Amino acid sequence: MALAIAAVVVVIFWRIETWPARTAQQSTAQLEKLGKDLRAAFIDIAHLQPRITINNRIYMEQTTPVSELVVLSRRIEVEHEFLHTWVGSSKRVKLHGTFTAKAGFDLQHNLSIDIRPNEIIVQLPHAQILGIEQDQVDVLAFENGLWNRISGQDMQSELSILPQLAREKAAESDLPAKAERALQQQVEQRVHAPQPLHLIFKGGTANEAR
Repeated sequence: MALAIAAVVVVIFWRIETWPARTAQQSTAQLEKLGKDLRAAFIDIAHLQPRITINNRIYMEQTTPVSELVVLSRRIEVEHEFLHTWVGSSKRVKLHGTFTAKAGFDLQHNLSIDIRPNEIIVQLPHAQILGIEQDQVDVLAFENGLWNRISGQDMQSELSILPQLAREKAAESDLPAKAERALQQQVEQRVHAPQPLHLIFKGGTANEAR
C-alpha cells in the first residue's frame, strides 16, 4: 500500500514538474497549426507564402511573390471635350470612355505574419489602384471647322487624356479602402483563430493611386 501511494505521489510530482514544458509544447503546436492555416489561406488568396514568425522566431520565409494581387474591380466612366478656334473657325471633339479600375496590393513589398499567443498581426502595404483597362471609347462629337480641321495628333491627345481621368476618378473613390476590407474578410473566413487577427496596412493611404 505504501509503495502504491509513493508511486502515485511520484507520478503527480512528475506531472506538476513537466506541466510548464508540456503546456508550452501544446501552445507552440497550436501556434504552428495557425501558421500553416494562414500560409494555406494566403497561398489560396494571393498565390504566395508570406513570411511567418511565431513568438518572434521565423517559422516560414516568404516565397518569391506574384507582383500584384487584384481584389476588386469597378467600372469607371469619364468624358472629355476639346474645343479649339482659329481665325473664326472652330473644331470640337468630345469623347466618352469606359474603363475597368482594378484595386489591390503590390506584393513586391513584404507581407509578414506574426503569430503570438494573444494576437495575430498581418502586415502588408495599403491597397491601391493597380491598373486601368480601357473597355470602350465612344465619339460623342466630331466637328471640323472650315479651315481648322481635326488632326490625328488632336485625337491622340484626347485619347491619352481619358485613362488619366479614369485613374484620377478611381483614386478619389473608396475602391482601395473596400479592397482592404474585402481582403480582411477573406482571411477571416479562411482562418478561425482563437485570438484576434489584425491586418495592419503600411505606407501611403488606401486611396492613393500608383
